[in-house]
Amino acid sequence: MHSSSETDGSSRSLRLGVAGPVGTGKSSLIATICRQMADQLRIGVITNDIYTDEDARFLRSTGVLPAERIRAVETGACPHTAIRDDITANLLAVEDLEHDFAPLDVVLIESGGDNLTATFSPGLVDAQVFVLDVAGGGDVARKGGPGIARADLLVVNKVDLAPHVEVDVEQMVADATAARDGRAVLALSRHRPETVDQLCHWLTSLLEDHRQGRHTPQDPGPMAPHRHSHDHELGHEVDDAHERLETQPG
Repeated sequence: MHSSSETDGSSRSLRLGVAGPVGTGKSSLIATICRQMADQLRIGVITNDIYTDEDARFLRSTGVLPAERIRAVETGACPHTAIRDDITANLLAVEDLEHDFAPLDVVLIESGGDNLTATFSPGLVDAQVFVLDVAGGGDVARKGGPGIARADLLVVNKVDLAPHVEVDVEQMVADATAARDGRAVLALSRHRPETVDQLCHWLTSLLEDHRQGRHTPQDPGPMAPHRHSHDHELGHEVDDAHERLETQPG
């Protein structure tokens, strides 16, 4: 374990979170960044899955980085817990990676797939990307949430698939732009080099601002209150048990 005081500020790597629902292409986006920029930057990756290291193994299999610079955190709980509520495991993993391969320029931290409201704690990342994809529906950007509205970059991913799922990309990007009050939106396909170039340019600019002390981490805001189905069922079981106890003769 390494003290965060050793790596505070612009002297350490830029820590960039990548969040978004399941299947939107977060791992693919990270692989694209690494493939395009590994010759220019020293990059490390931390992935998050509940019970497996599946995303880390996928990224290692692509060969985009030395395998030892891709590490997995098994959260054992809902993905948002490890990136916002209790960041300890991720923070230690990042600091260890930075220590073992110093100096790193960028550490990419991939959240496990979650819903539209999951965001990173600013105590863990300096900036965050929120990823949607056209296969999720053309209206998803209008549904809002802190990641869509206030992440440093919103990516509308897999735009090459739009004709196959009958999504109007221009309208989806327009809806996203309207929801973000001028914050950056990028329509991306890893098969379209001009969009990949735009992603890399955005990251290069962000890294320069980080190094020069011009970038301040922002908190997109907490998740909306919610409960999971098993929590709901457990709540009913507890309530039923209490009722049975209260009706038993004393």
